[in-house]
Formats: sequence, C-alpha cells, structure tokens
Amino acid sequence: MELSFVMIKPDGVQRAIVGEVISRFEQKGFKIAAAKFMQISRELASEHYGEHEGKPFYEPLIEYITSGPVLAMVIEGENAIEAIRKLVGKTNPQDADPGTIRGDFAQMTGRNIIHASDSMESAVREISLFFRPDEIIEYERSDEPWLYE
Repeated sequence: MELSFVMIKPDGVQRAIVGEVISRFEQKGFKIAAAKFMQISRELASEHYGEHEGKPFYEPLIEYITSGPVLAMVIEGENAIEAIRKLVGKTNPQDADPGTIRGDFAQMTGRNIIHASDSMESAVREISLFFRPDEIIEYERSDEPWLYE
C-alpha cells in the first residue's frame, strides 16, 4: 500500500464539491488515512510550493492557496500516487479527460480544484509538511478483501 498527499484547494471548497471529490477516491477503493480542514499560512504555502519560487505564477499561486480553507488529506491504496493522478486529471483542465476531477469540475489551470502528489518523494515531503505521524491512522476497510485479494 502507498500513501499520497491530496489537497482540495480553495476553489473546490468554495464550490461545495468536497464530498463529490472524496467520494470518487472512496468509490475507487482508496482509504482516507488522514484529513485536516485548514487555512494554509503563507509560510506553509511557500514551503509546499517552494520549487516554483521565482516563476511568474508563484505569487498568484501563493495568494490563491492561502485565500480560503483547504482540505488536506493522506490517501492510501495500492499504487495510490499514479492512480490518484489519473483520477485527478491533467493540470490544465482544458487537457483533462472527462471523468477526471479536473476534467469534470475545473475550467482553468489557476483554479483546478485539487492537488495530488506526483511522486513518492513528493508524497513523503508533502505529507510531512501537513501531518504529524500520529495523525495518520492505520485501519482496514471492510471491503479490502474484495479490492485487493
């Protein structure tokens, strides 16, 4: 099993589609291992998006991600990182396939509903930014034998 970091961004929260987004992960068989509804500080946003510092979209990105509450999550499942990225869809919603979260709900890259880790390294780093180890819950869902055995 693999852990991935997923965040429903301010536009997803404000548009009241949090439940729809979570249900897509749950219906696929993924498990929510941690969740935190929060307002991201500028400091945390800068750390999270540090790789983009100096790029033209960096300041607008920081302003946007700190503009309202987000739902940060740790999601667990087999091959979670790659499979979640497929469910989320391409970064630019205009290129995202119908049936993906961005393909169904977003219009532009700057307001694309959701963030998901793109690699194991990113997942480890992002999870540690938003969650302490004791906040990540290990448990077995009753449908796991139907999903993985």
